[in-house]
Amino acid sequence: MSPRPGTPRRVRGSGEVRYLITGASGMLGRDLQSTLEGREVTALGRADLDVTDAAAVLAAVRGHDVVINCAAYTKVDDAEAHEADAYAVNATGAGNLAEAAAAVGAKIVQVSTDYVFDGHATAPYAEVTPRAPISAYGRTKAAGEELVLARNPDGAYVVRTAWLYGAHGPNFAKTMLAIAASRDTWSVVDDQLGQPTWTADLAAQIVALLDAGAPAGIYHGTNSGAATWFEFARAVLDESGLDPERITPTDSSAFVRPAPRPSYSVLGHDAWAAAGLSEMRPWREALADAVRHRALTAA
Repeated sequence: MSPRPGTPRRVRGSGEVRYLITGASGMLGRDLQSTLEGREVTALGRADLDVTDAAAVLAAVRGHDVVINCAAYTKVDDAEAHEADAYAVNATGAGNLAEAAAAVGAKIVQVSTDYVFDGHATAPYAEVTPRAPISAYGRTKAAGEELVLARNPDGAYVVRTAWLYGAHGPNFAKTMLAIAASRDTWSVVDDQLGQPTWTADLAAQIVALLDAGAPAGIYHGTNSGAATWFEFARAVLDESGLDPERITPTDSSAFVRPAPRPSYSVLGHDAWAAAGLSEMRPWREALADAVRHRALTAA
């Protein structure tokens, strides 16, 4: 059963590891709760914990062995005019959680983003590639990574992800199906390349990372392969039994927005093999499963 919005939930299980999920009411947070069902989990949404309050964070982290931080300021365009607000959550908040985790001997998973890169690459970004964000949102997430790694160097996992979709929130895949119900044809950009990633797969990968006792460090949590937004949109329709020819390609100049988007967001996955783990499965396979599980229509 899902927790009521704004209500902390502790699930008593037989395992010894105690998990704290922050930002628990979002897409990934909800899927992490499902993946960790049967274990001891405290799930805190934004209304339950202000991650910018260091004292409140320390109190919340006490008694836990693992912190998975999904709390984030994700309004990419708004961050251009409100970078200090984004920094407070994405950097200061992340740093607070890492410091508190270190103080109590806990591990921390910091969920980050492809926006820490400039998008100018032509081959998948390695985990060790220097950060070079081109937007306010990207700068704040990059700062969050740096603070987390500095404040809990032996127990911090930075898991970068991108192009998320899932059952428990608005996302691009759901938007495509909503448009399909109201329009005959529409256009989607075909000049940005990335990795559509199902939050259920990402949640499972994060838990596998922790269960394996993998080395601390940076990992790229995206489904494998690559697609443009246009290709992803057509795949959503195709997997849903709709005609993908209804979507036509366009370029980014047709959708000018305040924050620049990386044109290339493909992330490399070498760190998984180094840790003895498999990378996440191909994005199209994951999408097919998501549609079969009605993950694009669930509330």
